[in-house]
Amino acid sequence: MDNRQFLKHAVRTALDTRNFDWVFRQFPNRSQLIAHKRIALVLDVGANTGQFASKLRQQGYRGRIVSFEPLSKEFAQLQQLASSDPHWDCKQVALGSTEGQAIINIAGNSYSSSLLPMLDRHVIGAPDSRYVGRETIVITRLDTLLPSLIHAHERVYLKLDVQGYELEVLKGAQRTLPHVDILEMELSLVPLYQHQLLYPAMIDYVDRLGFDLLYLERDFADYTTGEVLQVNGIFVRR
Repeated sequence: MDNRQFLKHAVRTALDTRNFDWVFRQFPNRSQLIAHKRIALVLDVGANTGQFASKLRQQGYRGRIVSFEPLSKEFAQLQQLASSDPHWDCKQVALGSTEGQAIINIAGNSYSSSLLPMLDRHVIGAPDSRYVGRETIVITRLDTLLPSLIHAHERVYLKLDVQGYELEVLKGAQRTLPHVDILEMELSLVPLYQHQLLYPAMIDYVDRLGFDLLYLERDFADYTTGEVLQVNGIFVRR
């Protein structure tokens, strides 16, 4: 068993048994990793109201950010937050593997909104995530935006917070991914949305794209039992 296979086996064992002794609660400082990898552009996919990008700014990252958020109410707040930052752009669009319009389900807590139906396990773990409405949105592919999005020789950090829609975003980014040096995405340990891939399949898919797992952090846990349902995975290009 080579080192990559050993790591994948260790990750799966830890996640399956909920043994998080070696999985830290929070990645210490993404801006340090960004500086180490000489990242010039962060693609903040599923930005909600700008929480992720704001944290990067607080940690010291001063490079370009492009945030993507399809929901109209959340996008207005995002755009307002970014309005005083000349290196932070916002696009009101969802990303996937298709072009056109789509219906997104709006969660009560906003950030759990998804293009996919939510399963009962998610609602049990976070009752405030229950869907409360729907909205028609625009959806496009990262590859469609590529010519106007990434400057020549820019190294990219791609962050996906898309509630079970990770595979579709990656499918629509095949020409964009060669520019990506760091990939961050949610990995679900149990089914939370219909049709989503769980962590073993997602880790394998990202591995085939040429990325190695660097770090895991605790993300979504059942508010009553503490059971970890979802983690964030940070991957780097090998």
